[in-house]
Amino acid sequence: MSRFTTVVGRLADTIESRRGGDTSTSYTAQLLGDLDRAAKKMGEEAVETVIAAAQGDREALTAESADLIYHWLVLIAAAGVSLDEVAERLETREGTSGLKEKASRGA
Repeated sequence: MSRFTTVVGRLADTIESRRGGDTSTSYTAQLLGDLDRAAKKMGEEAVETVIAAAQGDREALTAESADLIYHWLVLIAAAGVSLDEVAERLETREGTSGLKEKASRGA
């Protein structure tokens, strides 16, 4: 198992443990209780990640990517989507050309 997989798994477990927690002391609990806010934060972090990449700022890209992954995990948890559901969708796309898969969605 990769280090990334291990860390993301632990982070997802930590996020889940904050569900229903004290929103006065837990930012994660706040986001889990407000899907709209969680979605907006995810979008903000995505933009910051793109900007860091476009600027060629490796350090900022690394930091913003970590923020993005955290907020993505919170967003899917807030929406009731599990990592297993995401993995299942990815598995259905394995071995399929990205262009072919995108065309199959009518994009």
